[in-house]
Amino acid sequence: MKLLICTQAVDRNDPVLGFFHHWIEEFATHCESVTVICLREGEHMLPANVKVLSLGKESGKSYAKYVSRFLKYIWKERSVYDSVFVHMNQEYVLMGGILWRVWGKQVWMWRNHKMGNWLTRIAVFLSHRVFCTSRASFTSQFQNVEVMPVGIDTELFSPGAVPQSRTILFFGRLDPVKKVREFVSALLTLHADMVDFTATICGEPTAGNEEYAVLVQNQGKALVDQGKLKFLPGVTNREAPELYRAHSLYVNLTPSGSFDKTILEAGASGCLPIVVNDALSEVVPASLQIQESPVGALVSALILPEAERAILAQNVRLFVEKEHSLKLLVNRILDTS
Repeated sequence: MKLLICTQAVDRNDPVLGFFHHWIEEFATHCESVTVICLREGEHMLPANVKVLSLGKESGKSYAKYVSRFLKYIWKERSVYDSVFVHMNQEYVLMGGILWRVWGKQVWMWRNHKMGNWLTRIAVFLSHRVFCTSRASFTSQFQNVEVMPVGIDTELFSPGAVPQSRTILFFGRLDPVKKVREFVSALLTLHADMVDFTATICGEPTAGNEEYAVLVQNQGKALVDQGKLKFLPGVTNREAPELYRAHSLYVNLTPSGSFDKTILEAGASGCLPIVVNDALSEVVPASLQIQESPVGALVSALILPEAERAILAQNVRLFVEKEHSLKLLVNRILDTS
């Protein structure tokens, strides 16, 4: 197969989109050639059969430039690819979908967002197949949609040495949607109840949420001063495995229906997830699943003997390998052809 991929960024150092570098590598192992059109090109180390074409955001924003370059690229390269995989951005399908259909190309779109509109409906109509990881996705209502594995690189995200006990990680954007303040409140309750732990919050706010991040840091200052909590800046996807491996527990407050891939990255790395999301309900006991507050589940997790925690973590790791690995995802996508 000769594949065209359209995505936001090809940059293994991007703290949010760096994971897609691994996706491209995996696609390249199964395809004769892979051409990637991206909005922004950064640092990458990709196989010889991968060609990257940037729309030029790294040199300044210009929508007219993006559109003209995109149309030029898909026309110029039209004999080099036979299928198209659009990752996240429906705009690529809206611009190129009719041409790809006329040229006889298979069009696949990955879209996992809860919200959508009439443009999303058009993009779905122009796509042969649409992929998402959750039934809560806007696209899940359509007949040509398939629910897919999340796509975790289980070779990169793998267990290391036994982590220090009673260490808790919160890894994600310092935004209200991630409920970071609720996590800090739980830590304050644990500390007031004299429960032993150390915690790390790793991440940065997105634009517009800087004040919220300051509130979080101020809220946790007393714990920081007593050596119970530390704040770290965001890390790249390549650096994340070591972060997970250094902690015994990972807390994520994303509700069910929306699948945060960091839950599975942590689990693949041997860090036991403590979550609201019910996606791990078959491998994580109910006592470790967060209900109204993280406090109860955290207390249950913190008093687990290490041997028992390790068994649960291994079960989660096996679940990720079986149900959500990157290899499984890429095979499923390419099998749609």
